[in-house]
Amino acid sequence: MITADAVEAVIFRALEAINLEREPDDQVPISGATSLFGVDAALDSLEFVSLITDVETSINLEHGLDISLADDRAMTRPLSPYSTVTTLRDYVIELAEER
Repeated sequence: MITADAVEAVIFRALEAINLEREPDDQVPISGATSLFGVDAALDSLEFVSLITDVETSINLEHGLDISLADDRAMTRPLSPYSTVTTLRDYVIELAEER
C-alpha cells in the first residue's frame, strides 16, 4: 500500500517540475498547505492539469496504481480534493485504498 509520505513526495516532485519552468521570483511554494486549485491557487490552469497528469503517471509507474484523479466524484465534493497538496494527497490515498 502506498503511504501518505510517498504520495506527498510525488506531488512535491510534480511541483518542483513546474517550478523549473517558472522564473526564480515566481516559484510555487512547496508544502502541504500549497493551494493548488481555486481562488488562491498557486498554479494556473495549464500547470494544474500538468500537475494532475504528472501525479497520476508517477503513482502508476512507481507504485503500480492506476488511479484517475479527475473524476465526477472529485468534482462533486463539498471540499475539493484539489484545494491543497494535503487534500490531494488524502484523495490519492483514498483512491488507493479502494483498489
